[in-house]
Amino acid sequence: MAQQILVAFDESPQATAALRHALSTYDDAEIHVLHVNDPREWSTADGMDGFLYSQDAFEQSQESAEALLEDAEGIAREYDAAVTTAAEVGMVAETVIDYAEEHDIDHIVLGSHGRRGLSRFLLGSVAERVMKRAPGSVTIIRDENPADDR
Repeated sequence: MAQQILVAFDESPQATAALRHALSTYDDAEIHVLHVNDPREWSTADGMDGFLYSQDAFEQSQESAEALLEDAEGIAREYDAAVTTAAEVGMVAETVIDYAEEHDIDHIVLGSHGRRGLSRFLLGSVAERVMKRAPGSVTIIRDENPADDR
């Protein structure tokens, strides 16, 4: 049976680098590309009970996820490869781990961080949480241009 590789994919250069790494390194593997649609990105705090969710914002985020996954398929075609794509809703690290467990993933590849500014600080521990709880091995791809993070 072919090795099962999971690439966490978002709009960041690190995610693109992670996908390219997986495609060039694991050419005999079945590669899954997962985009996690985090509710914190399309909801707002209501100040009392938690978060308010906008159906329009959710639908827009789903459309963006579909476009990102189409981009991932395009990158795979550059390597003469096919990928299995999926979009899930949830907290990123937990959803990546759950997907890996449910699909018998052998190895996870993800970017070191996918956001910048305050978002990056708040979500920067995703790679660390995945690394600590993953059911298999994990490769973290660092920023292609580290000078940009200073």
